[in-house]
Amino acid sequence: MHSENTAPDPLDLAPDPEAWAERSAQQAAAFDTIGERYDEAFPRKEGQEERVRRLLDLLPPGAHVLDLGSGTGLPTARQFASAGVRVTGYEISGRMIEIARRNVPQATFVQADILDLKPVESSYDAIVAFFSLLCLPKSRIPEALSRIRASLVPEGLLCLAMVEADMDDAPIPFLGSDVRVSGYPREELRRVVREAGLLVEDERVVSYEPEDSGAHPETQVFLTCRRGA
Repeated sequence: MHSENTAPDPLDLAPDPEAWAERSAQQAAAFDTIGERYDEAFPRKEGQEERVRRLLDLLPPGAHVLDLGSGTGLPTARQFASAGVRVTGYEISGRMIEIARRNVPQATFVQADILDLKPVESSYDAIVAFFSLLCLPKSRIPEALSRIRASLVPEGLLCLAMVEADMDDAPIPFLGSDVRVSGYPREELRRVVREAGLLVEDERVVSYEPEDSGAHPETQVFLTCRRGA
């Protein structure tokens, strides 16, 4: 028996593999259903595009970039590929992968979850995670950030974007499907990133109103970070 003040064993907090697989399959199915409609609902991605332009100015020649949650490949993978950058995209949705391969044939797209990222496989000059970490429960975001940090070259760059909110793995209706999402107030987001060994070098906050009448206005927080020592 444990007293009320006893800290829980971390193993007790680890997700059950079968439950996690089921959750991932549900998330993938939701984005399969959304498909091309994502770009119709979010046609303007100025904040995202501006962050990529800034990142391109910081990358060395011959850079390799990983786009985590690459979606349809637009606009991010296409921006990198058009600039001559080698780009790999990770995306959980098979339907999104099909669309991305049509949109950006120069890029390599892999159907994989963010937590499938294995640092021993490759070292990237930069990783971008635009609105993909929010698809994880808060309990797993530090793990994802740790994998990202370990997958970067020394002093490599991470650019991430989250919608500012205070929620944890909450199901929300999104373009006709239910998607589970998490969010942080911006101060807490910076803390979680720092604790993962990533140094925040730049922050931009954007107010965004989607075209889709069923989607709510949102505050988007963009952080550009560098791998710490």
